[in-house]
Amino acid sequence: MYLPQEIIRKKRDGEVLTADEINFFIQGVANNSVSEGQIAAFAMTIFFNEMTMPERIALTCAMRDSGMVIDWSHKNFGGPIVDKHSTGGVGDVTSLMLGPMVAACGGFVPMISGRGLGHTGGTLDKLESIPGYNITPTNEVFGDVTKDAGVAIIGQTGDLAPADKRVYATRDITATVDNISLITASILSKKLAAGLESLVMDVKVGSGAFMPTYEASEELAKSIVAVANGAGTKTTAILTDMNQVLASSAGNAVEVREAVRFLTGEYRNPRLLEVTMASCAEMLVLGKLADNTEDARAKLMQVLDNGKAAECFGKMVAGLGGPADFVENYDNYLGKADIIKPVYADESGVVSAMDTRAIGMAVVGMGGGRRVATDTIDYAVGFDHFIRLGEQASSDKPLAVIHARNEAQWQEAADALKQAITVGGEYTPTPEIYRQIRPEDI
Repeated sequence: MYLPQEIIRKKRDGEVLTADEINFFIQGVANNSVSEGQIAAFAMTIFFNEMTMPERIALTCAMRDSGMVIDWSHKNFGGPIVDKHSTGGVGDVTSLMLGPMVAACGGFVPMISGRGLGHTGGTLDKLESIPGYNITPTNEVFGDVTKDAGVAIIGQTGDLAPADKRVYATRDITATVDNISLITASILSKKLAAGLESLVMDVKVGSGAFMPTYEASEELAKSIVAVANGAGTKTTAILTDMNQVLASSAGNAVEVREAVRFLTGEYRNPRLLEVTMASCAEMLVLGKLADNTEDARAKLMQVLDNGKAAECFGKMVAGLGGPADFVENYDNYLGKADIIKPVYADESGVVSAMDTRAIGMAVVGMGGGRRVATDTIDYAVGFDHFIRLGEQASSDKPLAVIHARNEAQWQEAADALKQAITVGGEYTPTPEIYRQIRPEDI
């Protein structure tokens, strides 16, 4: 028998907690026998003293096991159960193409996604711009759609990692969010509760990234790979660039439009293609659906070009309550803003930098994201046709096309965009993919 305050004291004094102590504390979080004040103190001791890798693994497993852990064995999927998670960014619509692409290659992707957080867009918010799409189906429907379409993207249910929900809510109001041990456990406890066999982690680097520096992003990626593998789920990570908007669009309906056009081959932004392919290829190799990265990329291009990936996306949308002909007639279903017109730079020149975070906040400012949890989202607003770093802004080449509800909102968004995009000065290219991190690299 342990006492929560003694566990807090032990960690406060810089000692290493046992797996049993961590389990006891997290069970108390889940059954409410541990108070909010004790959670806050526990988080603060970790914030200042960090955790060893075995402690992180124990914390992640305890939080994963605090609720239901999905077991897919009764579904007899007949292929590997794989997923990816991104630390989030602006114009990061990869999940909407990645799930169907991997599914078309024989993987099964039961993806539990989140809403927008701060300046980053949320996969669920994007999908909810599709009329009828249900992000909270029963577990039975979740499994059936995953089996039939090969992919189902839904929201977190209350019975998955409930301890994380309490711990995160307390961290949010006690300045203990930005800690590698706690971030690792929070991300992985939810993902691993989905019954995955393998996971690819996309950790963003740059001005729109969650972590403030390249070093911090790399440290988080290494922590996630070490902890997930320690918890029994094969995991690798890739560090990808978020120094500019990833897709050509940022918003909800505008990004869904781009995802469908990507899957059908109508238009593929080269940076978005590269980052999506990198994650998908890792997933195929981990799931033993491809011998190596080159083999994986060839298979992925094939399912993009022959329409199988688009077909999987259409099946998922229909299976979760959306229109059966969504892929063919997406433009008839997605909301449109009242004013759609371009914004130009005040002077011509090469685009040398983007404050990607500020661009994400401009989408939020238009109503395309939430300032507080109760805000309703305007799915139609946002930006598309983004200029890219290194391109020439001119009277012929706008910075972006703004989708706004009225002239005043358009003007506000135009001002924000002009401030966020630097025209002129030195441009230093950055790679789309900085590096891959596998267990043997740690």
